[in-house]
Amino acid sequence: MARSSDSNKSAAAQARSGKSRRVVRLDGCSFKLRDLAAIAAGEATLRLTRKARQQIQAASRSVEAAAASSEPIYGINTGFGRFCRIQIEPSEVKKLQLNLIRSHATGIGTPLEPSQVRLALALRANALARGNSGIDVEVIELLMAMLEKDVLPKIPRMGSVGASGDLAPLSHLALVLVGEGEARVGGRWVSGKTALRRNGLEPIVLKAKEGLSLINGVQVSVAMLAGALLEAQAVVDAADLSAAISLEGLLGSMQPFDARIHQVRPHPGQARVAASIRALLKGSQISASHINCDRVQDPYSLRCVPQVHGAVRDAMDWIGQTIEREANSSTDNPLVFSEQNEVLSGGNFHGAPVAYAADLLSIVLADLSSISERRTEKLINPDTNQGLPAFLARNEGLESGWMMAQVTAASLVSRMKVLSHPASVDSIVTSAGSEDHVSMSTHAAEKAAECAGLAAHVIGIELLVALDAIELRRPLRSGRRLEQRIAAIRKRIPARSGDRILAYELEDAAALVREGQVAVL
Repeated sequence: MARSSDSNKSAAAQARSGKSRRVVRLDGCSFKLRDLAAIAAGEATLRLTRKARQQIQAASRSVEAAAASSEPIYGINTGFGRFCRIQIEPSEVKKLQLNLIRSHATGIGTPLEPSQVRLALALRANALARGNSGIDVEVIELLMAMLEKDVLPKIPRMGSVGASGDLAPLSHLALVLVGEGEARVGGRWVSGKTALRRNGLEPIVLKAKEGLSLINGVQVSVAMLAGALLEAQAVVDAADLSAAISLEGLLGSMQPFDARIHQVRPHPGQARVAASIRALLKGSQISASHINCDRVQDPYSLRCVPQVHGAVRDAMDWIGQTIEREANSSTDNPLVFSEQNEVLSGGNFHGAPVAYAADLLSIVLADLSSISERRTEKLINPDTNQGLPAFLARNEGLESGWMMAQVTAASLVSRMKVLSHPASVDSIVTSAGSEDHVSMSTHAAEKAAECAGLAAHVIGIELLVALDAIELRRPLRSGRRLEQRIAAIRKRIPARSGDRILAYELEDAAALVREGQVAVL
């Protein structure tokens, strides 16, 4: 395979990112979430390590020997799935791999987003770089070059059950490597062959096991889940901030955030959230103004912010660990262990760990959004908003204020409740019974990605409503840190009065949340 001499210094990629690119080591075991964030944004360059290159070459030699052997070894000189008992002649091994890619490219639906495709390319390259796949190093080099030059295969998002991996979507990715399928280049869809040629690249001819190695694993599931988690991290940061503003708008008590309460129930996320709220509201005139009021306790949506938001953070920490483990795993079947000169069949392609993590992310985001929507409702409800106008409308009756924004939030939360039903329990038999328990990891990850986007909108709505509520508490000021964040938000979304089309502001607020522009930590 011929490669462009400047594949590691793509001027087009540099111009796209507008900043220096992060160099990420490709060795099969070093990816971190921060690396995945840079890769998704198109701001990373992969570097294959010398040790990884040596391991890849050693495993490739083992596969070459196995392919020439008379002993049947699954996927190398046999058919696949139900056809595993049929041995393939050495002269037909290359055709076997190409047939596999073509026959398994059965995906349907809208294509994955560019950020998701970048992650899929990098994750597949990293899995192969671990040196247990038995492929030629040129396959990995082409994946790296495609990522560097932003040659993004057209990968339909539907068609995988997360069984022997994301077979259908990864086959669409692999098609471009052999000069088939479609890819996005410069914002336009072209044939895979054209996409490679325009960037000085050439398709590869698949050798023994290389087709199977390209599609065995759940890298598309992981790509979608990683993108969802990265967005969710910005969402939960924004949720802490919006909760703090709501607490001020509703004249809530600071007592539930006392550090002693959280020391005796030592969940790390809970203590972190309570500390964040305390820091934001330190020195608040609003909080001091009602310190001797006759209210005994606040409702749960205010009083239990540390417990709920903290549990979400703890769950997301575990999800992040799962993603990092999966991003640094060999997921082929069979796996090549060149030091022992053995080829072993197993089930590392199964997406159960990813599916469980994705289902959990949908669940915690739905609950985070649910408690946020409850605070929004209390802010606009004259029975609970501590003397503020109904729906925060300055001219009650003539104006509807934030009435329908809360309805929108309620609608999105209801949608998320449906999406939070776990996909991982919905196994179905495929491949004539040989794949009799599947993970549905792609469905779980896609739901998680949708929930992350919906949660950004729900938190954005609370943020806007709470900001209006705190304005009605003026001239009293909140804590210095919170006022700094409010001022920064108002530069992007200025305060406005009167009825107007709110949809634009809701979108702007969701964008702020997704971008991490309202992060408090």
